[in-house]
Amino acid sequence: METLPLFFSLAAVVFAYSIWFHFLARKLTGPRVWPLVGSLPLLFMNRRRIHDWIAGNLRATGGSATYQTCTIALPFLARKQGFYTFTCHPKNIEHILRTRFDNYPKGATWQAAFHDLLEQGIFNSDGKTWLIQRKTAALEFTTRTLRIAMARWVNRTIKNRLWCILDKAANEKESVDLQDLLLRLTFENICGLTFGKDPQTLSPDLPENPFATAFDTAAETTMYRLLYPGFLWRLKKILGIGEEKRLKSSLKIKRDVNGSFFTSDVLQRIALNFVLAGRDTSSVALSWFFRLIMNHPEVEQKIINEISTVLRDTRGPDHNKWLQEALSFDEADRLVYLKEALTETLRSYPSDPQDFKYVVHDDVLPDGTFVPSGSTVTYSILSIGRTKTIWGEDCMEFRPERWLSQEGDKFEPPKDIYKFVAFNAGPRTCLGKDLAYLQMKSVAYAVLLRYRLSLVPGHRVEQKMSLTLFMKNGLRVYLQPRALA
Repeated sequence: METLPLFFSLAAVVFAYSIWFHFLARKLTGPRVWPLVGSLPLLFMNRRRIHDWIAGNLRATGGSATYQTCTIALPFLARKQGFYTFTCHPKNIEHILRTRFDNYPKGATWQAAFHDLLEQGIFNSDGKTWLIQRKTAALEFTTRTLRIAMARWVNRTIKNRLWCILDKAANEKESVDLQDLLLRLTFENICGLTFGKDPQTLSPDLPENPFATAFDTAAETTMYRLLYPGFLWRLKKILGIGEEKRLKSSLKIKRDVNGSFFTSDVLQRIALNFVLAGRDTSSVALSWFFRLIMNHPEVEQKIINEISTVLRDTRGPDHNKWLQEALSFDEADRLVYLKEALTETLRSYPSDPQDFKYVVHDDVLPDGTFVPSGSTVTYSILSIGRTKTIWGEDCMEFRPERWLSQEGDKFEPPKDIYKFVAFNAGPRTCLGKDLAYLQMKSVAYAVLLRYRLSLVPGHRVEQKMSLTLFMKNGLRVYLQPRALA
């Protein structure tokens, strides 16, 4: 008899929870949710392809381009820490990044996840801490001197190292991992530009760089912190298991170019934040660019024709002079179609596929979606470029001409700038955008004018689960010398 009250109490709790869960699930528009665990099972099953999975869920919404789900189906938590709104709607993104900028900071969840890696650097801070760093960096990034310095470092690395490695591979008919070479190149450039130091990772013998390897591992494992409830990764950190064990090991490998340990403050606040911005994004974008070029020879030929036209004007008809020196600052500025092709690459394969924001106060997005305070809003940059209602029926096609002005003589971004946020937008717009284009143009010229690329047979190109859209298996290619007309 004593068990009856307990039985009825449990039954009442289960019944009340079932009613609550029914109304919660009915309001959610994303992947299926289960009692207690919410959408965590599907999240775990798709953890190796999370970017494509999110994009698929957004496409499944039809024209709304927004869905909501929860990873913890428990009262209170389901509408706070466990509640996620995913969107690729340009008006929503403008609302988040500009109109209500103060209501959508990085937030405590993001900062806690990235604190071990980035501390309070510019990419992991809000409010006054972020504003001070932003203003300081803006003073440097807006100067022509910095662009000239970037061009000098890029051209030096291309002429003295990249061409030597590629020439050797072409002559010996050996394949190279182009993504690895590009990562080494951009790492050397950002170290040179930021610290005036040369890590020499792009030497002919391609020495292992413990810092770069550890940084890649740390960035990848930190990403998992954002996908699961906070208590899970904190528990793993305490126990020292799984991804948290890998992260701890990676963070120990922090040395400067001379092999000496950085101080924590210098490394976390400056080095890693600039490495994240200057190394990964440009190299990843270039990797996807070269992959697309191999599949679109007509685009490749237009790029070659444009480069040839510019160099014929600046260096004369002698092809040897075209290949002796890297691009000058002014020559790079004249490559309009190349910029369009690089931008089209970023539309389809943005280096940063998604971003997370914390909701400070209850709000309603422009498409009518209610977002509760304490929850998370994620905008999928990858999905924007792959949504027909945003970019049209040909959104999955690689078509650089979509960025050409009606007059046909200049690069022209879309009138709605929030259709393309590969360089972020609003107050957090990337300060290094012009430097990124300069570096990417220089490298594209250096590779394409000298060589024809072909993918190694059987090599699989697929996305890697990381903060940036790395290729999981690299980009292994053969190089053949190009005959210029």
